[in-house]
Amino acid sequence: MGLPIYHGPISKQRCEELLGQKGKDGAYLIRDSETIQGAMCLCVYKQKVVYTYRLLQTHTGYYTLQASTGTQEMYFKTLQDLIRHYKKRNKGLAARLRYSVKRKNIETEPNPSGNDDYDGHDYENVDSADYVDVLPE
Repeated sequence: MGLPIYHGPISKQRCEELLGQKGKDGAYLIRDSETIQGAMCLCVYKQKVVYTYRLLQTHTGYYTLQASTGTQEMYFKTLQDLIRHYKKRNKGLAARLRYSVKRKNIETEPNPSGNDDYDGHDYENVDSADYVDVLPE
């Protein structure tokens, strides 16, 4: 996934550390759900509390936040569209999305593959058109 705010399979605890380091109401990131295979979580920081919203993808590829009973679910073609929507005021989140917490550059971490061909590149700044999203079946 080509989104720099997508952190993959980090734990809830690691997510809370990252958002706490940012320390600003409205700081947010997306991570994989620890409990539901294939689902993701939108995590938002407000007043030293991290609010977690389950992010689901429909069989047609649209994204939605799992809404509480009685709340109208909204569907977005891309995660970027969903983020753009929730950056606006009064959209139902604990805090509107204001400060993205991006993945750290790969270069600052040790060679994860252990193989000498590792180029240490930071793929975060590649144009999203260069990515192919591979989604679970």
